[in-house]
Amino acid sequence: MTTTYNLTYRESRTYIISAIFVAGNILLPQLCHLMPQGGLIWLPIYFFTLVAAYKFGMTAGLLTAVLSPVVNNILFGMPPAPMLPIILIKSVLLALSASIIAGKMRKVNIFAIALAVILAQFVGSIAEWGMTGSLSAALQDVSLGLPGILFQIFGGYLVCRLSGFKD
Repeated sequence: MTTTYNLTYRESRTYIISAIFVAGNILLPQLCHLMPQGGLIWLPIYFFTLVAAYKFGMTAGLLTAVLSPVVNNILFGMPPAPMLPIILIKSVLLALSASIIAGKMRKVNIFAIALAVILAQFVGSIAEWGMTGSLSAALQDVSLGLPGILFQIFGGYLVCRLSGFKD
């Protein structure tokens, strides 16, 4: 059985692990942006946020969720500044849903990961619709980003299962 952890703000390893996941959330989008609309299709800014939150808890997840889009914007201008608030909201929603569900499950489970991703997408789409007034923009992550959603679920499950962490 592969377990999950709940790191706290008082542990130095929380910041080390979060920094590693933020770096992943910087590198993966750069790779995805090499293909046309790669960011919109693969939703790479969320991948390591999901893994951090599900495997290591809310603290690591929230640090990764907030720092990843902000650092990417500062370094590369992506996501663009007007999109930063909605990306942050969706990223935080993913960190919250993944960490809460993982806390209840206390093990890595593909259905739980799928639930976390779907829940975050659903609530995030409603938030984006409310902020932009555009239903088509709100549903873009689901329509165009379906490969990214599937990558989060199946790739996130594999990374969580394969990642080892010893107390």
